[in-house]
Amino acid sequence: MQLKNKVVLITGAASGIGLAAARRFAAEGASLMLADMDEKALRSAAGEIGSQAVDSVVVDVSNPEQVENMVRATVTKFGRLDAFIANAGIEGKIGEIVDSDVENFDQVMAVNVRGVWLGLKYAIGAMRDSGGGSIVITSSGAGVKGQPNMAPYNSSKHAVIGLMRCAALECAQYNIRVNTVNPGAVETRMMRSIEEGFAPGSGETFKETLHAATPMGRYARPEEIANMMLFLASDESSYCTGGVYMVDGGNST
Repeated sequence: MQLKNKVVLITGAASGIGLAAARRFAAEGASLMLADMDEKALRSAAGEIGSQAVDSVVVDVSNPEQVENMVRATVTKFGRLDAFIANAGIEGKIGEIVDSDVENFDQVMAVNVRGVWLGLKYAIGAMRDSGGGSIVITSSGAGVKGQPNMAPYNSSKHAVIGLMRCAALECAQYNIRVNTVNPGAVETRMMRSIEEGFAPGSGETFKETLHAATPMGRYARPEEIANMMLFLASDESSYCTGGVYMVDGGNST
C-alpha cells in the first residue's frame, strides 16, 4: 500500500496510461480524482475502480478555469493533494512541417504544453499547502530525440521536460518533487492512431517495423508505464526530482 493516505489527481485518466495508473494507484491505497475530457469514459473508469475513495471531474486541460476547478474539486473532496499525474495529451496529425496546418500545431501545444503548465500553476499551490508531494509529467521517448512527420508532438514533449526542470528547481523548497516519465511505444489508442497515420491501411505492418527497431522487441504495456509513475508518486522516490525517466524498451539508448 505505497499510496495509503495519499490523494492523487490524474489527468487523461479515462483510457490508456492514465487508466492503468488509476487502477494501479487505487490498488496501492490512494484516494483518486480522475480527470478527462471524455465524460462517458471517465464515468466508466471511476465505476470500474469502484472505490469510495474515487471521484471524477470533466476537464479541458487547456482551459485555465477548468484546471483551477479540477484542483479545487480535488482538495474540496479529499482535503489535500499529494501527487499530481499530468498525463493528458494528444498526438496530433502525422505530416511534414511544410505540409502541416497551424491549427494542428496550436491544438497539440494547447493540450500537451499549456495543459501541463496550467496543471503545474494550480497544483503546486495545493501541494505546497499539503506539505509537499510529487508531480509526474508524461513526456515521451519523442521528448529526447527528433522524428520526421511528428514535429508538433515531439516539440511538445521536449517542452514539458523544460517545464519539469524549471518546476523541480522552484518546488524543491516546498518539498515537492517533479519528474517526467518518458514512454516509448505503448499498446494504446494513441499508438493505433500513429501507426495508421504513418502507414494508412497498413498499421500492423508499421507496428512490426517498430517492434523490430526496439531492443526489447515489443511495445510497452500501459501497466509498465504506470509502475514507473507509482515509484515516482510514492515515498520510495523521496530524493528523485528533476529527472527524465525512460520507459522505452531501450529505444533511446
